[in-house]
This record gives sequence, C-alpha cells and structure tokens, in this order.
Amino acid sequence: MRRAELLRKLETGPLLFDGAMGTYYATLSGDLTGRSELANRQDPELIAAIHSAYIDAGCSCIKTNTFALPVIAMEHTEAEALDLLDRAWAIAREAVAGRDIAIFADFGPPPSGDGAWESIYLALTDRFLEFGATNFLFETFPNAPLLRILTAHIRAREPEAFIICSFAVSSDGFTALGLSGRALAEGLFDAGLADAVGFNCVSGPGHLLSLVEGIDSGHYLLSIMPNAGYPATVSGRTTYSSSAAYFADRLREMAEAGVKFLGGCCGTDPNYIRSAAEALDMDRRAGASSAEQQGRPRSVSPAIASLKPPGRGEHPQSPAVLEAGVNRFRDKLLRGERVIAVELDSPLDSDISKYMAGAAALKTAGADIITVADCPVARSRMDSSIVACKLRRELGIDALPHLTCRDRNLNATRALLLGLSAEGVHNVLIVTGDPIPTAERDLVKSVYNFNSRMLARYIQELNSQVFQTPFFIGGALNVNAVNFEPELRRAREKVEQGIGVLFTQPVMTPRAATNLRRARETLDVKLLGGIMPVVSYRNARFIAEEIQGMEIAPETVERFRDLSKEEAARLGLDLSLEMAAQIARDVDGYYLITPFSRTDMIVEILEKL
Repeated sequence: MRRAELLRKLETGPLLFDGAMGTYYATLSGDLTGRSELANRQDPELIAAIHSAYIDAGCSCIKTNTFALPVIAMEHTEAEALDLLDRAWAIAREAVAGRDIAIFADFGPPPSGDGAWESIYLALTDRFLEFGATNFLFETFPNAPLLRILTAHIRAREPEAFIICSFAVSSDGFTALGLSGRALAEGLFDAGLADAVGFNCVSGPGHLLSLVEGIDSGHYLLSIMPNAGYPATVSGRTTYSSSAAYFADRLREMAEAGVKFLGGCCGTDPNYIRSAAEALDMDRRAGASSAEQQGRPRSVSPAIASLKPPGRGEHPQSPAVLEAGVNRFRDKLLRGERVIAVELDSPLDSDISKYMAGAAALKTAGADIITVADCPVARSRMDSSIVACKLRRELGIDALPHLTCRDRNLNATRALLLGLSAEGVHNVLIVTGDPIPTAERDLVKSVYNFNSRMLARYIQELNSQVFQTPFFIGGALNVNAVNFEPELRRAREKVEQGIGVLFTQPVMTPRAATNLRRARETLDVKLLGGIMPVVSYRNARFIAEEIQGMEIAPETVERFRDLSKEEAARLGLDLSLEMAAQIARDVDGYYLITPFSRTDMIVEILEKL
C-alpha cells in the first residue's frame, strides 16, 4: 500500500495499526527477557502467526518486527541485524499477501546519544528502501535530532514515502529527556519531514486521550498508539491493567477528536485491536449514515488532502503564556540593579530556630534572596525546597532552592516545581549535584536522569506550558577551573537552554578573577560573583585540599597560620571585601556563601558592600 492509497483510505476514517509485538511475543513464547527480533530467524512461524492474528483482528497496517534491530547491530554486528531485517520483511510480506494491508518499516530509538547510531540506522533504512518499502514508522523516540537525519534521507531517496514519527511521552506530555512531545512532533511536521506525528508507549490510553484533546488535529495527521494502561508486576510477570473494551473506547474517542492513525503498544494483543476495530467500524457506519441522510459526502480534512505543512501564518498557535507574576529578585536583576544573594545551608537536624534567626538577620542587613543548597557533598540536610517555602512564608524574603539532578527523576522534579510554584517560590538554581561517596553507593543510589542543561530546558518547557509565573533559572559557573574553555562552553549551553543568571564559585585567586572577566566578556547572561569568607587556618587548608571547585592561593592560606579566632575572622572579612571590590565591574551582584552558619560575618559584609 503506497502513499496515495493510504491518503485515499484516510478519507473514510482512521487507519488501525496492529498492537504490541515484543510483549505479545513474550507472552506466547514464554521468553520474558529475549528480543522478539531474534525470532525472525529462530521462530519465524510464531512471528508470522502474530502478524496474521493482528490482521484477522481487523488492523489496516502492520509493523515489521524490527524495532530493536539498531541495538542488535550495536550489540552484535551490522550484518546480523541486516539478516534479521531481511527475514522480518519477508515474513511481513507473506503475512499481507493477497490482503489490503500496509506494511510499515519500524524502528525504535537508540538507548543513548544519537551520534554513534546514525550510520547503523541509515544502513538499515537503506536496506528497507532497496526492498521497496515506502512506509516508515519511527516510534518511542525521546528527541528529534536523529529523526531529522533519517527522515531527510528517506525523503531524498523516496519522495513518495509516507513517514510517521512518534514520541514516547509521560502523562504530562514530556519525554524522558524533558522535552515537550507536542513541540517535537510539530517541529518535524512543520519541516515537512514527517507525514504524520504523534505519541506511543509509556502512557496509557486515558492520558494520551487527554493530550490529544488539547491539540488542533485539523492541522496535523496524528498517530496515537498507547500502552494497554500501566504495568504492574504480579507473581514475577509484568501485566497491564486496562481491559480491551476500555482501550477501544478511548481509541474511539481519539478518532472522534481527529486522530488518523491508531494502534496499540506494550501490553496490547489481538483482543485489544479487535475491540478497537469494532468500535471504529461502528463510528464509520454512523458517520456514513449521517452523511447519506444529508445527501452529501463526508468532508475530508485539509491536512489529508494536501499533507503539506501549513504556512507560517496558518500555523496553530501554542497556548499563550500567561502574564508573569512579580519576581522581585529577577526583576531587580534584569533592571540592571545590583543584587545580593546569600547562601545559607539548611540544618542537619529538625531544629530550624537558629537558622530562621540567621536568615532574618540577613534580610534586615539587605540580602535580596536566600539560596539554600540541596544536600551539598551528598550529605542529607533539611530539604532545600521546604526551607525555601518556609523562608518566604514566614519571613517574607525571596528564597532560591538549589535543585540537583542527583536525587530526583523527571516525575519528582516536576512535582517539586509544582509545589514551589504554589508556594510563590519562582527562582531555582540547578546543578548536577555532588556524587554519592563511593562507600555508600551500594545503599544510596544516584538518579542523574539528566544534567543541569537538560533540566534547564525541561523547566523552560514547563514555563511555556504549565506555570502562570515562570521560574527564573540560575546555574553554576566554576571560575576556578584550570582549563576554563570547557566551562565557558558549558555555560553557553546553559544560557541557550534558558538559564538567566550564573552563580560563580568563590573567587579567591587572580586566576578566578581573570576567568570571571572572560566570562563577562563572552557570555550574554547575568553573573553573580561568589564571595566566601575564610574563618581559620584549618578552614583555609580544607578549602585548598578537599573541596572540589574551590581554590585558594597557598600564600593566602599561610596568612591565616597562627591567628586567633577573632584575628582570622577579621582577615577573612577584609579579604572578602577586597575581592568584592576587585570583581565589582565584572558582576551584576554578589553571591555570598555563609561559612559554618556564621551569619554574623555575612551581615558585616552586607553592611559594607
């Protein structure tokens, strides 16, 4: 079935794909850990039977059993993957022989960065094109760079190819990389690289229906292939909760909302597709009857008729971003006024009285915002976001919690941001986070689903689609790096992803001051210069020897030797004020870091700045 024929069929209603191959194969074969693609050689009769079962259930399109072939090519050899592809194509061709069923060459996403996978995907795609494949489905992808390469390649070799690109999104509409599935889909369609776009896997039919209802389907050909609900482990086996009838009802509602390609992903089987086919056929009969009664043919979607991306003037507008609320810290900084942020680490225990008293003193002394580190050096402290909310609610001072990528996945991060927004905390500082000490890694597991740049991009996506008052995002800049070029490069990437202010590590050396000046000259972003007073000789040595990312000159360390507590504190204050004056022209404000909860020292610095 070629492109023109697919378009003609869409005029009478949506086309129904088959359901899952991998999970259904596992159920039939009892092989719960193997790859179904290997069965193209080991058990081709079973793969053929699965195709036939879906066709008998009423689907109009089937997918080749090739989803994981790029991974197999990487794990084994490209030659083995090509052999399995040849067999998959032959099995699918035999299954549809004599039937009006379309075959879609199917690929899933790479498990890691796109760059290393491009040649493998191109080789497999070219083999399909050599066989005469004209329909392609790229499914479950978390981003678009590799898709842009592959779809452009197919377009160049086969202009009449029909390409569907589908992204795996959670119930909030975002991929595992924190990208808006809707924005990814629209980008490929607008570029003319995909004929249809949509979502599959990860989410169940109810959540994907909700996502569809927020999209203007009149401008896009949409493809939706949900999982059969959400998985649970029962007696060691993974099962899915929703029934075939429920699944079919949701697909029927998707069709009513304008979705043109429907099907099933993980957990679905021929029963789900049969129920969906029956539900969709009832809708088609009802639609035809209504049209006949009115004496006119059913209208055809403009997108189906032309399949060309709408012009810029016709492009559906994204939901308007609501008027931003007041953010005193951000607004003062963007007005060009000097701001002062003070970092005050949260308590190690549940007694917060001394902490709150210190924060109140900092507010009185002129701090614009209190920043709260997120379990620095991977040592548990009172949660930074809870402390930030308490500061704002009880003291009326703006607070900025640090958020690390170490301890939270995407879901937990979104949940936390929603809570912060509700509490009126609209500033965050995002960092990758210090690693868990090696001795504790068997008991305490890091998450690291993303780095600070990816997290910034995710928050910016939420700003445009979720939050009435957007978050102002801060990041870190290590001006103490011996090789500063990589730091500048990462800083540029952070700015590109939406970070509006960079907080530097403490500036205590000429090299750090020089690097800060370079940052000022090359980065289009607000900079807050780090200032941290040293309190003793022991403290100076600890900074020099044990704290990654901080640097103190040996001669400065020696200046603290043999000083009394009072003398050391005075020297620490004097050196901090001297450095603040030295870097004044290169910063938009200061980032004062409180040592050992010594708010009295920071108050004195605040009074003299």
